Amino acid sequence: MAKEQQPHWSDILKRRLANPKKDERSDEEKKAEETELFTKYYTEWKGGKDKDKSYKNIPRFYYRLPAEDEILLQKLREESRAVFLQRKSRELLDNEELQNLWFLLDKHQVPPVSGEEAMISYEAYLQVGERAGPKCKKFFTARVYAKLLHNDPYGRISIMQFFNYVMRKVWLHQTRIGLSLYDVAGQGYLRESDLENYILELIPTLPQLDGLEKSFYSFYVCTAVRKFFFFLDPLRTGKIKIQDILACSFLDDLLELRDEELSKESQESNWFSAPSALRVYGQYLNLDKDHNGMLSKEELSRYGTATLTSVFLDRVFQEYLTYDGEMDYKTYLDFVLALENRKEPAALQYIFKLLDMENQGYLNVFSLNYFFRAIQEQMKLHGQEPVSFQDVKDEIFDMVKPKDPYKITLQDLVNSCQGDTVTSILIDLNGFWTYENREVLVANDNDNSNTADLDDT
Repeated sequence: MAKEQQPHWSDILKRRLANPKKDERSDEEKKAEETELFTKYYTEWKGGKDKDKSYKNIPRFYYRLPAEDEILLQKLREESRAVFLQRKSRELLDNEELQNLWFLLDKHQVPPVSGEEAMISYEAYLQVGERAGPKCKKFFTARVYAKLLHNDPYGRISIMQFFNYVMRKVWLHQTRIGLSLYDVAGQGYLRESDLENYILELIPTLPQLDGLEKSFYSFYVCTAVRKFFFFLDPLRTGKIKIQDILACSFLDDLLELRDEELSKESQESNWFSAPSALRVYGQYLNLDKDHNGMLSKEELSRYGTATLTSVFLDRVFQEYLTYDGEMDYKTYLDFVLALENRKEPAALQYIFKLLDMENQGYLNVFSLNYFFRAIQEQMKLHGQEPVSFQDVKDEIFDMVKPKDPYKITLQDLVNSCQGDTVTSILIDLNGFWTYENREVLVANDNDNSNTADLDDT
């Protein structure tokens, strides 16, 4: 029996079009059906109840910080972070493991010795890596070897340089973990109070600070913390990144005080040393003539060589935090850090803000003239012939070489590497005198050195 042939789809379509069914539904019913279909298909497209909602499989990556009143959640967060940091600390090489690494490196040194340094080849380096244990694995890579490879004709690296590299990495991780324990928010930065706690608990571990009286601890901590925040928090946000603390040299200077035999010169040049902290605090007490714990403008005018202009000091008290027109110790520390480090961008930023009276973002001829007039007045008081502003102005613009020949920006000052000289000329009579007589001073220095040479012979 022949198979019955199925009608073609085009024939079916033609028959349906020829005999259309009349839709007797009202407009409201049609609109309701349209809405229902739209909702159905939209829900399916978005995932639907019975569909696999793949977006729900994405792991959660944001957890809000506990509020101040959520004590239990805060404690849980602190404990979990402490456990995490302890685990990270256990992953670091301890003293015994570092000693073992040194013995292995020394055992695998490859002759000949370069100068006085023992060397190791790449093959021996990989052998040490296999025997040193899992904690050392990350140090024995081609990248690290290439980083330490210099001009050795045999393609070797210095064992001492490699070991110092490992020691430095371990120290950085240890220090980061130590700082992170004080990071209450767990956001990778320290607030002022966090850093104060860190340094306060660090004091007993620094032999060079053994002589400090406990009554001075709070002043010492304030002195130390201000240096970190003055240079690492230029926008005055009240917090600094732990990464920035590790990247700068300040922590090295602070931890240098572990050396029991630190020279007197090193102590005097180290802001964090006991003699340095006592010097700064002693200056503050000497300036405070009325012994009220604060400095007035008149008291501050005796700072250093007592040659800062009154116009500059007026601006200090206008721009920076004071209490009833007087300066506290913390504000004084910023003032000292700025004037003792005038080559540094952060210090120039501090002084530039004072010189830029109208907050324009640049210094023009009017600004320079306004401050230099005070220098001219001081010269008259000391019986000196005032120097022409026109000459000084030309010299300043020649030194700075600003992009705009009529305006000096902060960046111009920083780029010129003459910012310390320019600011000294404008705010300090002694600084201006030193600049004016620089050639005579250099000649005198040369004469003195020649005399010393003759005495030696």
